Amino acid sequence: MNRKVSQSTRAFVWVLPLLSYILIVLTLGLAPQAQAQTKQNQKDSQTRQKVIIQSSEQRGLKDTAGSSKTKSNALDPALFQRKDPNELILDSAGNLDYRISQGCLRRNLNENNLPANIGIDNRAFFEFFKNQTKTFFDRMRGDCIPYVVAFGTRNRFNSLSIMNGPIQDAKTEVWTFTPSAFGGFLVQQDYLINESKNLSEIRIPLREVLYDPSKINDRLPVELVWELNSIIKQIYPEENNSLENTNSLVRLIVDFGDRERWAQIWAVEIIDPSEKEVFASAFWVERSDIPGGFFTGSGESLERSFWTNPLSYRRISRGVGSVKASSKRPNKNTPAVQAAPPKQSYRAHMGIDYAAPTGTPVFSVANGKIVHLGFNGAFGNLIVIEHPGNYHTYYAHLSNYNVELQLGNEVRRGFEIGYVGSTGRSTGPHLHFELRKNGIYIDPYAAKTQLDLWSMRDNESGQLTREILLFGSPVK
Repeated sequence: MNRKVSQSTRAFVWVLPLLSYILIVLTLGLAPQAQAQTKQNQKDSQTRQKVIIQSSEQRGLKDTAGSSKTKSNALDPALFQRKDPNELILDSAGNLDYRISQGCLRRNLNENNLPANIGIDNRAFFEFFKNQTKTFFDRMRGDCIPYVVAFGTRNRFNSLSIMNGPIQDAKTEVWTFTPSAFGGFLVQQDYLINESKNLSEIRIPLREVLYDPSKINDRLPVELVWELNSIIKQIYPEENNSLENTNSLVRLIVDFGDRERWAQIWAVEIIDPSEKEVFASAFWVERSDIPGGFFTGSGESLERSFWTNPLSYRRISRGVGSVKASSKRPNKNTPAVQAAPPKQSYRAHMGIDYAAPTGTPVFSVANGKIVHLGFNGAFGNLIVIEHPGNYHTYYAHLSNYNVELQLGNEVRRGFEIGYVGSTGRSTGPHLHFELRKNGIYIDPYAAKTQLDLWSMRDNESGQLTREILLFGSPVK
């Protein structure tokens, strides 16, 4: 009995070190893989991080140009190639003749004739409208029918939205009719009570928006203040330039957003509260394949100005063209009689230079993703933002970056991304701004430049007409 116990004990003593050795080997072999996986997960988490600023606090400056932590990226070389703009054939894929008409049509015994009474010339649509609206007119309230109709090239019918009376409450409904891409027509029914769940109405004196945006910083996220100011500058009626001295208000419909979606202005109106008159308006159209855009109540696009407005303060100091390239200076030791005059060469200047003092805030002109953040040769401190539709915007010669930014962040239009400087090949403080599509430079100020970003596409028309009725002031 004692002998057996002794043999078992000796076997156990011999096996225990062997098991310990195997465990140590396995641990050392797996540790690097676990550490690598942990680092990769941390990197992926940082890449997916979304910058959402709901605070109105001012962001400080931080000079990262000389820091070892600056993210200088080896990205797709196509981002930095100087391609000939003539390589790009622009096709706006939009409706440049887009126009909108709206009103409140007086009710009569034959309401089915509404399309013909507001200028739609489409017999097939007349029959479709009559069959679909048999129950709609039974729920009418008030003595007129609010409508918004959109036409395209050659007066082609694009969309029609109608509301069951000039009253906005829980019973308000809007029906929108659009041509189908497969022939025939479509109808969409929306209810104001459903659309307004995430929306808030804000009214701000016009004077404060025009002259003192700081007073509205506590009512809107800081990027929406910049966006609102840009909208008002475009829609402010020049023929009535004394509105700021009246009790005129700016009426906003705003979604303040959450962790999953951006804060967004959906409707802007300049109104007279006493007379309930709307002097001007703009509405947001959401898009899936390209950045969304603002359009006025009459159908005019405001987007060209947004895509050329990276600064609140700006003065264009140089546009597209040719500029003198640096030439090689003659050797001082060479006799003057033998020195040939240097031959002046020129290089293409692609981009728009906005002269502004160092430190002037620079804003993203549209929603997008940071794909370059760091120093890049002649560009100096450079930010490149990738936008849906294979568009890129470049912000060069910056003195500093917003300390919130990291490579891979998604940023919203109006977000303060950096500050004007004179880094790289620069002769003075300015912002060098470029807009590119498919890697090819686009001159946004050229009269012939027409992008799908800046025009209404046929399949988007219904969204605009319905929003004018849902989010705009009741039509008289």
